[in-house]
Amino acid sequence: MPPTHELSYLQRLESESVHILREVVASLERPALLFSGGKDSMVLLYLAARAFWPAPIPFPLLHIDTGHNFNEVIAFRDRMVERFEARLLVARVQDDIDAGRVLEETGPRATRNRLQTVTLLRAISEHRFDAVFGGARRDEEKSRAKERVFSVRDQYGQWDPKAQRPELWRQYNGHHRPGEHIRVFPLSNWTELDIWQYIAEQDVELPSLYYAHRRSVLARDGMLLAENTFVQPLPGEETIIESVRFRTIGDATCTGCVESSAKTPDEVLAEVAASTITERGATRADDRISAAGMEDRKREGYF
Repeated sequence: MPPTHELSYLQRLESESVHILREVVASLERPALLFSGGKDSMVLLYLAARAFWPAPIPFPLLHIDTGHNFNEVIAFRDRMVERFEARLLVARVQDDIDAGRVLEETGPRATRNRLQTVTLLRAISEHRFDAVFGGARRDEEKSRAKERVFSVRDQYGQWDPKAQRPELWRQYNGHHRPGEHIRVFPLSNWTELDIWQYIAEQDVELPSLYYAHRRSVLARDGMLLAENTFVQPLPGEETIIESVRFRTIGDATCTGCVESSAKTPDEVLAEVAASTITERGATRADDRISAAGMEDRKREGYF
């Protein structure tokens, strides 16, 4: 018998994700990939390039722009779009604020993060996307653990966790009614540790914020927030210079960082392996609204 080659655990995860990407392109008409420049969307971009090589990536990248971004991430996003010769579509929350479709919060703890739902649904409708890839993983928090790989959203963009379709033997059902669309999560079965192992093995490029650097930060609501244009110290708060890195990157108003000395993927891997708190639980203020806060937002149409 010819020798057999057994895939490693990480290779099996990669193979599953590539299969999902190809299945969507084969069975749906107008997919898009949500792309923020963060680590999970970067891994998705690498997987998409691998899935369809040597052809170009056959769908656009879609960035939901709150306007409250880390400058380093936007510069990185644009560089990756050029490197992968991808097409970038940007849907801006500011446009929905200006049009009166959403009301911007005010005050020192104001954030536009929740407003992204309206902007996302508008972009899906305007571009007539019938499938949208996201980088969510089941290990991130409870509501995301309920998601199927193919998650049907109704004509209002809403998600019903009790109406999930079975996905036995990697059989995915992309059937949907007019006006509905599918959220697709090729990284569902990955963990944060898997993501970093893949980054290390494949030399996936990331924004510098993911690695330890010295930065002016302030302590608020049990997190370290980076001082920036959108986050300034309140009375009684002090800024300090610390060596920090970001475990996840989102809206600068509600994304915290952690003290760290990890400057390479292998050093980050060691930190992640020792952590007992998920990255969103540790560094995303918007996930701390309530125990069911993220699930409520997903029902409304959030990522």
